[in-house]
Amino acid sequence: MLSHQDNELLVRTGPATPMGALFRLYWVPFMLSKDLMADGQPKRVMLLGEDLVAFRDSQGRVGLVANACAHRGAPMMFGRNEDCGLRCVYHGWKYDVTGAITDVPAEPPKSRIKDKVKITAYPCRERNGVIWTYMGPQSEAPPPLPNMEWNLVPEENVKLSIRIQECNWLQALEGEIDSAHAPILHGRLDEKGQVNAWLAKRDLKPTFECVRQDFGMSIAARRRLGESNLYWRVNQFIMPFYTLVPPQSKFPDLSGHAWVPMDDTHTICLMFSYHPSQPLAPRTRQIFEQGHEGRETGHASLNAFAKKDPVVPFADYWTKFTPENGFQFDYQSQVETWFSGLPGLWVQDAACQSGTRPIFDRTKEHLSASDAGIAMSRRVLLEAAAAFRDRGVKPAGVDDPDLFMVRAVSLTLPESASWVDAGREHMRARLGADFGYKL
Repeated sequence: MLSHQDNELLVRTGPATPMGALFRLYWVPFMLSKDLMADGQPKRVMLLGEDLVAFRDSQGRVGLVANACAHRGAPMMFGRNEDCGLRCVYHGWKYDVTGAITDVPAEPPKSRIKDKVKITAYPCRERNGVIWTYMGPQSEAPPPLPNMEWNLVPEENVKLSIRIQECNWLQALEGEIDSAHAPILHGRLDEKGQVNAWLAKRDLKPTFECVRQDFGMSIAARRRLGESNLYWRVNQFIMPFYTLVPPQSKFPDLSGHAWVPMDDTHTICLMFSYHPSQPLAPRTRQIFEQGHEGRETGHASLNAFAKKDPVVPFADYWTKFTPENGFQFDYQSQVETWFSGLPGLWVQDAACQSGTRPIFDRTKEHLSASDAGIAMSRRVLLEAAAAFRDRGVKPAGVDDPDLFMVRAVSLTLPESASWVDAGREHMRARLGADFGYKL
């Protein structure tokens, strides 16, 4: 368990918090490029507790500015996106993507307002279908974008989706680095389905080994496979909010999430699934987008979304599976078929990650042996936040974009082999290279 003080440090990510300051050292992915149209309606954004508006100007550039006009605080989410700028509908003040004022129609010709005033604006960049922003100190040049393999492979190799989850970011992240739950929560009562054929299903009592890395943490789950072999699944936690999940023989793609805090009680879940060296199979992409036999997969299907009013932050990314409706839990399904009674993979995870409240009181939890990776990842985060707060020391990944070139792995090894040694090369991502081992 955590002390109340440590729990508060980890879960609060607003501008004046240690964890918020740490997150603001990094580029933050927050939207898919396809969802922001040139001269289209601005999109309200809540990011790290800040109320913002995203827009794409006439030249295709992305702006991310404060929702409050610098004049008298009118909502910029109602702004007119026209002629390379966003114009406030109250008095017509117009801003470009840098936050500079380009027009103040109600001011006299000699007014110097344009020279003195700017709206808060954060620089944005796009790469391979994802919009990133840097919310750190504007007096410093932003660091390079992180070289994450899922954001560098060809478009046909990757599937991206975003959904909003109604819980704190850390609860969501911890759910994905915990691989002990997978064959249980996602299992069936009968012998049908791919999860029940999964190797991890053969041993429900894995032993965990954790190794600190420059990028964060490797969390290895060891399961016995026959008399002389061990099956190792190594999840990765990459600072500050990324998780990577190993591939399976039945599902030969890599996957993971960016768990980006929208605020302290909502999380932007950017999921990526990709093959490192070849296009995703059309059937795989179809299942991600349409679901499978009426159930959700790892990605929120197109049918899962319940679009909100445009004044709601991230209006396009909310789903119909919510804490209020119990994530559409079906007791009869639980009795007859599905261990959880919840309608699909990501919904099962979200229901458990969201827990009984958006921020769980971790002073009341009782960690077990299978939670070693969670405990150590918390320690990495606490130490990183304290080091930056107290001494100004930045994590290694802030200025080293290649530190993010990491893969999760699933390895079958002789009992005498070290997963650290055998997996070292396979855990390094190299663009265009296949897995390098048999799944």
